[in-house]
Amino acid sequence: MRFVGIDPSTKTGFVALDQNGQVLRSKELTGVGSEDPKRMVTLIQDIMAHVKSGDIICIEGFPFDTQRAMFAGGLHHGIRNELYKHGLSYYEVAPNAVKKFVNVTGWIGEKGNKRRLKGKEKKNAVKDAVYEHYGFEHKSDNIVDAYIMAQIAMGIWKIQNGTDIHYLKPYQSQVIQRILQPEGS
Repeated sequence: MRFVGIDPSTKTGFVALDQNGQVLRSKELTGVGSEDPKRMVTLIQDIMAHVKSGDIICIEGFPFDTQRAMFAGGLHHGIRNELYKHGLSYYEVAPNAVKKFVNVTGWIGEKGNKRRLKGKEKKNAVKDAVYEHYGFEHKSDNIVDAYIMAQIAMGIWKIQNGTDIHYLKPYQSQVIQRILQPEGS
């Protein structure tokens, strides 16, 4: 059994963890070339070549603000369609929930004097938080996000199977509960 995180982007982060949380595979996938549809089709094929039957998969949800909305939408739907065609289920994790799982709010400063983290600063805050939580580091923020989602997949599996989840922090349990029981369902 593997726990897989997928962070869809032009450079898609892919991480697979074993049952002990050890990294089995971490890779940034890009597809072939820079022209679509070839790039997107080969990227989706590459992702599918890395997933296996029985994987517990988490995939980051659709981005809210992207300059490449058409590519992002096509890629996100394409991955989900291929997972479905191969009989692989997955859990969708909202982009903000990925950050929340490692206790990054996107803000810095004291109450009354806060400012929003942006761009590289936010990505570095997530990288630092992942290192603090798990001792994992990688130069690619896509792989770091995929790592978080693989950890979420492991937490989901443990909760669903009654395994010891005392290692989860309250904010991590909240993220998992929101995924398992979305509002309005």
